[in-house]
Amino acid sequence: MKNSPWLRIGGTLMLGMFISYIDRTNLSVTLKEVAQELGFAGADFATTSSLVLTAFLLGYIIANICGGIFTTRFDPKKIAIAMMALWSAATLATGMVHAVALLVICRFVLGIAEGIYWPQQSRFVRLWFAPSELTRANSVIHYYGQFLALGLGFIILTPLHEMIGWRNLFFLCGGIGLLVMVPLYARVLLNTRDAPTQQQKVAPSRVHLTKEDFGGWSFVLLIVTYLTQGMLFWGITLWIPMATRSLGFTGWDQAIASALPYLLAVVLAIPMSWISDKTGKRVVIASLGLLIPGALLLLLPLIASPMLKMTLITLAMGYYASSFTPNIWSIIQSGVQPQAVGAAAGIVNGLGAGGGGTLAGFIVAILYARTGNYMSGFSLLGALVILGGASLLLFGWWRHRHPMPQAIPAPQN
Repeated sequence: MKNSPWLRIGGTLMLGMFISYIDRTNLSVTLKEVAQELGFAGADFATTSSLVLTAFLLGYIIANICGGIFTTRFDPKKIAIAMMALWSAATLATGMVHAVALLVICRFVLGIAEGIYWPQQSRFVRLWFAPSELTRANSVIHYYGQFLALGLGFIILTPLHEMIGWRNLFFLCGGIGLLVMVPLYARVLLNTRDAPTQQQKVAPSRVHLTKEDFGGWSFVLLIVTYLTQGMLFWGITLWIPMATRSLGFTGWDQAIASALPYLLAVVLAIPMSWISDKTGKRVVIASLGLLIPGALLLLLPLIASPMLKMTLITLAMGYYASSFTPNIWSIIQSGVQPQAVGAAAGIVNGLGAGGGGTLAGFIVAILYARTGNYMSGFSLLGALVILGGASLLLFGWWRHRHPMPQAIPAPQN
């Protein structure tokens, strides 16, 4: 078990993803206090807070695309270690800022570092795991660390913030990355041998990728799908601590209400990943992971009870995350040529999560400024993600009729 990729690669990267999402979301928990100290707690709160929250995503867009394409010929292990060191330093520096401009810069650098880091994970999945294991591997590497951080993170960060203040919280988060995670990555990843039969497939000598390497024009449908899910995920994740407070939840109630959607996602991911790998119906399962949550969020303006609103949000996000997120990366990894895995992951995640998240952050903020509540923005995100589910079904239909040559078999529709 010591040399098992599930433990050494999967477990280590899951922990790294946990830390990365803690560093992404800590500002959402501390935003009220940060705004008061840096002077944008008044009339400019909605616009300035959306800028500082989405500064991360602006860097994330650029870095995912460039990181996926231009790091193809380099060792993903060394890149992952270097980027973790950079984003931990940016987190640490955030605790020192005294101006909004410096806060935006720190968050932008955080986005750059985590954006370059993200595509390397898909290269690890393709390198170490068999096609029949892709959904479970993505659940371990991409998923559990991400959603455990979002679920446990709000519960951990909220009381820590109240005890030690926002600056010390950023010092603590950055220090854990630099003093604990970077040495752990160096020890584990650099001492894990590459699989020689797979290495050249994931790190080829050529870097000139063609449209056919990505599966042709159907790749655009994946980008559209991921754009809408990026809007759903980040539009709610960036604002959920504020949304729960606006619904009357405070203290521990606010922390638990913010965490429940992501904890439910972790629980549901276990049976959903098994069903996906067992049936191979990844496109259908992932599409339903957008269509059903979108319909639930459309009901938010019709509901008066704050508790029922949070129930709908919890069910929508839990089902979406467990059904869509692990499967979409399996679809992408098995739907492009091996040499395009890192680039495809960077393009989809950059445009989808970065671009979609940036748009959603401003959309929710603008609708909040006009309506005084976050539910109208969340409902609009539900309508958009239904379009994303339809786009993914169209992708599955097209790929079923036009399978990629010399690739891992296309996902079943």
